[in-house]
Amino acid sequence: MLEETHDTDDIIERVAALDVGKAELVCCVRLPSEDRPGKRLQEVTTHTTMTRSVLSLADRLHCLGVTRVVMEATSDYWKPIFYILEAAGFETWLVNARDVKHLPGRPKTDRLDAVWLCKVAERQMIRPSFVPPPHIRQMRDLARYRCDLVSVRTAEKNRAEKLLQDAQIKLSVVASDIFGVSGRAMMSALIAGERNPAVLAQMARASMRTKINALEEAFTGRFTDHHAFLLAKMLARVDQLNRDIAEVDAKIEELIAPFEQAVERLDDIPGIGRAAASLILSEIGLDMTRFPTAGHLASWARFAPTTKESAGRKKGRSATGHGNPYLARVLGEAAVSAGKTNTFLGERYRRIARRRGKKRAIVAVGRSILTIVWHLLSDPNARFIDLGADFHDTRIGPERKKRNHIRQLEALGYRVILEPIA
Repeated sequence: MLEETHDTDDIIERVAALDVGKAELVCCVRLPSEDRPGKRLQEVTTHTTMTRSVLSLADRLHCLGVTRVVMEATSDYWKPIFYILEAAGFETWLVNARDVKHLPGRPKTDRLDAVWLCKVAERQMIRPSFVPPPHIRQMRDLARYRCDLVSVRTAEKNRAEKLLQDAQIKLSVVASDIFGVSGRAMMSALIAGERNPAVLAQMARASMRTKINALEEAFTGRFTDHHAFLLAKMLARVDQLNRDIAEVDAKIEELIAPFEQAVERLDDIPGIGRAAASLILSEIGLDMTRFPTAGHLASWARFAPTTKESAGRKKGRSATGHGNPYLARVLGEAAVSAGKTNTFLGERYRRIARRRGKKRAIVAVGRSILTIVWHLLSDPNARFIDLGADFHDTRIGPERKKRNHIRQLEALGYRVILEPIA
């Protein structure tokens, strides 16, 4: 049965494509020929990436009547060019370089890349990547920088812990967090010259005081002035990073203030806090019209398995692929945190982790969180309501449980025969 499709073969009449590098860019413009209908005119020029040169290019494109400018995502070099042309009023598209790869055997130069990209763009054979609006871009820069600072701080803390191990100071064996109040006081005393294990152990606070004997054993080592010098530098760097992170947090709170309601609604999701909500909003924005359905958002974030089928058989391991690393990190952390709660998401995590492992559980719960986020941002009146940890037990009746169990047994190769109960 023939079905109607929604394909479009419209040609973009006036389009430009840019092959962007660090120092220069190549621009290909394709226009309809006024003298010979059906034919196309083409112009390929090279420009530097300096601001005046890009502004001159924008004027030239305006004179030619170009409506759409397409460029590949080349490192971070595309960003200033994209922003200038976007501000000049062009419909600016950023595309994934993998979508416009040359066919095997074709020569590859910057000029040919620009021409090829322009030909593909005019036939609408590529899709634009998601580039958030300016305000969200500022939030994204801050949120990503915060993540990078946290990673640097974690690395510095790990160096300090390894230094203590080198000095045979086993503080991390006794204390779960050596950078707590007690741990910092003890390390400061070590730097100041205190070497007596009994004196160092007495600096413990709160619940740590129950481990005084173990602390005395942990501080019996060979901590020298060399270790003290290095540890002082490491702690100073950790303190500076803490101050930097606090300042970035304050700036993020300032930018996120207009979207406070959205942050509060996302904060209701198990595993999501204010910092995680801010990072999610900075990565996906607030306008969900860019993603027609929650499935589109999950696919864009690479939290959906790929489909690869040939000759009626599925191939591959249904991997999700590599998506936005910052979004994947926060969703993974949220999934693990939700797995420790007595909620629907927590029970979902535990059920999948038992059957298929923790990694698949993280991806599945991360996708569920992303689906919830899409619905909350799509409908301003929507509110998160937890289904409860007992959802599967109360909503799935005994007959459905029996059918599911039979299917699982049959999938393992067993033959199930149901006998009537006498």
